[in-house]
Amino acid sequence: MEQLLAFGIVGLSTAAIYAVIGSGLVLTYTTTGIFNFAHGAAGMMAAFSYWQLTVGWGIPVPVALAIVLLVLAPLTGLLVERALRSVQGLGEAERLVMTVAMLSGLIATAMWIWNPSQARSLPNFFAEQPPFHLGMATVTWHQALTMVVAVAVAVGLRILLYRTRTGVEMRATVDDRALAGLTGSDPVRANRVAWMLGIELAAIGGVLIAPMVALDAAQLSLLIVSAYTAAIFGRLRSLPMTFLGAVVVGCLESYLTGFLPQNDYLPGLRLAAPALLLFLALLLFPHGQLRGRDRRLSRVPTPSVRGAAGFAVVIAVFGMVLATTLAESDLISYGQIFAFGMIGLSFVALAGFAGQISLCQLSMAGVGAIAYSRFAPQGQVWGLLAAVLVAAVAGAVIALPALRLSGVYLALGTTAFAVVLDRWIFTLPAFDVLGVRISFFEQGSIDLVGPQLFGFAVDTTAEVTVFAAICLAVATFGVAMLRRGRFGRRLIALRDSEAAYATLGGSLLAAKVMVFALGAGIAGLGGALIGMQLQAVTAEQFNFVAGLPLFLVSVFAGLGAVGAGLFVGTVLAGPLPVLSVLWPSLQNLVHVVPALAGIASGGVVREGAIAHLREGWNPALRQRVTATALFGIPVLLWMLRLGDVINGWVFFFGAFASTLVVRYWALARERPPAAAEEVPVEWLGVRRPWRAEDKEVIDRAIVASR
Repeated sequence: MEQLLAFGIVGLSTAAIYAVIGSGLVLTYTTTGIFNFAHGAAGMMAAFSYWQLTVGWGIPVPVALAIVLLVLAPLTGLLVERALRSVQGLGEAERLVMTVAMLSGLIATAMWIWNPSQARSLPNFFAEQPPFHLGMATVTWHQALTMVVAVAVAVGLRILLYRTRTGVEMRATVDDRALAGLTGSDPVRANRVAWMLGIELAAIGGVLIAPMVALDAAQLSLLIVSAYTAAIFGRLRSLPMTFLGAVVVGCLESYLTGFLPQNDYLPGLRLAAPALLLFLALLLFPHGQLRGRDRRLSRVPTPSVRGAAGFAVVIAVFGMVLATTLAESDLISYGQIFAFGMIGLSFVALAGFAGQISLCQLSMAGVGAIAYSRFAPQGQVWGLLAAVLVAAVAGAVIALPALRLSGVYLALGTTAFAVVLDRWIFTLPAFDVLGVRISFFEQGSIDLVGPQLFGFAVDTTAEVTVFAAICLAVATFGVAMLRRGRFGRRLIALRDSEAAYATLGGSLLAAKVMVFALGAGIAGLGGALIGMQLQAVTAEQFNFVAGLPLFLVSVFAGLGAVGAGLFVGTVLAGPLPVLSVLWPSLQNLVHVVPALAGIASGGVVREGAIAHLREGWNPALRQRVTATALFGIPVLLWMLRLGDVINGWVFFFGAFASTLVVRYWALARERPPAAAEEVPVEWLGVRRPWRAEDKEVIDRAIVASR
């Protein structure tokens, strides 16, 4: 009984912190309509700032608390509100991407400022005071403080939201900003107050929980998973239910720590328990109905067969160029372009075509790497099929609960799935099921070798690079043909409106299971290719945080473009590593770049970077002379490099410079567009040739005339 009470007190003190953090999350969501994935990262930054002020610089605790909670936290709230103001009127996906980008960026920034290899800790508040007894339970003053703060926050938020004009204004803004403005409210001011209070609560929670855990950027940021669970208990609206959810999560963690049997298989269960509970809460609690049409969706282009085939050839040739011009040591890093590109391509079918947001694609890649390692220890060819099929089955498992989830809830569900894999499944030792030996990363690393194809062993890094390039080329062409086919059109309809898709007889279950399995299968093959390139991989390389840059760069590229795969791989395994090698001082900045790309995708390049690139290079591709020069000159330089006539640097800079020169030459050759002429709408196609974009001009003129 004494142990039960003791662990109960610990659980309640932890629950109080989760309640504070979760209430800030609910506050910002109910008053701004934006779910802040970076909420935990904001608390993490506050905890590190508090450590720097008190332990690092020796500033007294009261002064440090005042700086963190009264200066830094409100300023951070103002900055977040200003950054998200540009996406306030956009769709849910764009707003989600912005906060995911901030999560990734804050983790990278914290690792940049505070060296993660250095251990840090914070003392408890009132650590010098002896604990007091509550019946048979012993309570520290730090635990008592957390409970008092939680109660004060609950009472204060209730009064603010329901007994003050500011609170009513904040709640009204999320329902209808325009209508709230007509009543004399200021939506911008309401959002600003909400973000300041939300970040303030995250900072309070971060400072309170930091003495109880290690000061680790990723770990502190992912403690938010427990607060996510508490917020889902309140359905992102009810503060009392959020506090109840926090009690459930906190006590569950505490009692699992105290009473979970000690063996090799269950320690990870305690760490994964909040994520498992989040997954169950998402499934059991009611959410919104089927998503209707989102009119803010961007257009998904339909690639031509000729264009897709040509692009696939370019990918394969690019792989051969890298394999024949780079040294073995360089290929280990830059050869991963095509493996990362495969994972990036999985987002195109899943999120770009079907509109299903998944944050666990890198985890699916880890499943594929495990399957290939276990089924093909000597590189048997069927290991590739096993990597695809096993990952596809895992993706189908995600799709079943995803049937009733969409938007924020689907992103949370896939996050929970990834965290469960990270904290528990991937850490399990080998075990037997019905006589079948099952093992994952064996609490270390797994070895992978290149495949055996038709009696030929793909065993060197150069051969693996070419093989990965061919795989990406084939997969890219397949995804392009999928977009042109009947199933691709069904996926676009599913993305546009799940309600309409179901009303017209489409099977949501079949469509989601198939597209999740397809996306996971592509990612699984990418994971196997990463393992072949590196020859050995660990579970840490496939964790949730490591997968965020892949998602963000995919969004920046444009999820609807089949070229997003190669774009993602080139960005993450190409120029970014090069910058780190040439200028080591930029290494930390390089880790922040994907987050900046994600932020830019919401407010700057909503159509995707590939669409802008295509528009800029179309003149060179349309003209036969410039198109021949565009591809012919780099190929000629490649031949000279293979013959050792020129070195690698001359080849690289020559190819780069020639493409730019050809592009500007094509722009100079192309006649200025006829759109510069002032032609009335009714004479389009008569006084000048008809163009495809003229249809949109006429449609707008008709709508304006009504």
